[in-house]
Amino acid sequence: MELEQLRIFSAVARYGGFSAAARKLYISHSTTSRAVAALEAELGVRLFERSSHEVSLTVAGKVLLDEAGALLRAAEDAAERVRAAEK
Repeated sequence: MELEQLRIFSAVARYGGFSAAARKLYISHSTTSRAVAALEAELGVRLFERSSHEVSLTVAGKVLLDEAGALLRAAEDAAERVRAAEK
């Protein structure tokens, strides 16, 4: 599991779809889709229920969204502390 995959997954959940997340992150739809598919394959669970017009989080997706938020915040905090150490 990579931080970039978690960032993309979180954006899909936040913006309600792969295309919207891709636009907000300035990446391709296929990159977005591959990142989520890789997470699902690695974890062995579906993270989203997909329909032709929307996506919604599964129970596992809701758990990962909570955990991903904490991990992404921790990574940003660590980066800030490292930058501050050099000032």
